[in-house]
Amino acid sequence: MCSDSARRHQRCQEGACRRLWPSTSGGPCRRLTSAMRFGVYLPTFAWRDLRFDQAARVKEFARKAEALGFDALWVAEHFLEAPGLYGTVWMSPLLCLAHAASVTTRIRLATGLLIAPYYHPVPLAREIQTLWHLSEGRFVLGVGPGWDQHEFETLGMKLSERGRRTDEIIAALRRLLAERDVSFEGRYYRFQHVTIEPRLPRFPELWVGGGSKIQTSLSPDKPYIVPAVLSRIAGADGWLARAAGSQQMVKDDARVIREHCVKVGRDPGSLRCGHLNFLHLVDTTDREEALRLQRPVFERVMGTHRTFENLQQSYFLGTTREIVERIRDLEAAGVRDMVLATCDYDLGQLERFATDLVGRFTDS
Repeated sequence: MCSDSARRHQRCQEGACRRLWPSTSGGPCRRLTSAMRFGVYLPTFAWRDLRFDQAARVKEFARKAEALGFDALWVAEHFLEAPGLYGTVWMSPLLCLAHAASVTTRIRLATGLLIAPYYHPVPLAREIQTLWHLSEGRFVLGVGPGWDQHEFETLGMKLSERGRRTDEIIAALRRLLAERDVSFEGRYYRFQHVTIEPRLPRFPELWVGGGSKIQTSLSPDKPYIVPAVLSRIAGADGWLARAAGSQQMVKDDARVIREHCVKVGRDPGSLRCGHLNFLHLVDTTDREEALRLQRPVFERVMGTHRTFENLQQSYFLGTTREIVERIRDLEAAGVRDMVLATCDYDLGQLERFATDLVGRFTDS
């Protein structure tokens, strides 16, 4: 990073730190020194009534997240309507991150997760390279295989190919972003003599999804991690567990992943484990009242095809104290990155995440 960029990075870090943890002594601000990093989901919902003013909230949300000192902005991907949370399409993840890059200077910008099989590796490599440079190296590549059969059929692919396609794309990207005159001969993707310039100084930090899921008729995922997914995770920099299973499933998955890393000769501590979850903080210490207030918010986003009891298993519902305890429980199980998701473009919730949750995980 050039010296000017480094100075901007340092000033922004210090400013964000002062806003989130103001000094009471007039001295240096208190920094986030917990092992846990906190990011937020950029709510790029493309509601049917999407207007220009709603789309502009992406910019406001990104700026606010950086000002509050969060580590990263994560974005989702789905381009057709699907059940529950995906009952609305989402705006383009890479375009939204490029927009966020133009209005921020420090916060990392992550896809969480880009559905790899929906892309050809060559144009995707160009998009990644462009976003890397536009963000001055802040881009984090998170990929997953996808799960919605209708989306795969729309693109002329079989859902059963999703894992193998994802692995091929990762392999191709690693070469395209590091080498010149790349030729690749895979089962699904083939190309000859491709050079993408300027090459990146390093491959982006790579996160992959996958993990146990509470079984429903709407998803092909299983209540355990299949071997191919374990191998993919072990080859990445980080693993992002989505809120598709219970709290215990996430902890069990983290243990299984650590054991697999040991088995294949990788230091488990070199792999960061992350978890993404939705929450809506409310002003009550009574659990039943908290659930009453949260229920309509969650049902608007998640739909009603799952029972509210099922939603309580997967998502962070309940009092703020209970949510803090769930995060601490995951931290004890090895989760080091927490991605907090609002249920809408709610800047008030974002502020509460910073003060009521993140502040409890910083060292005194």
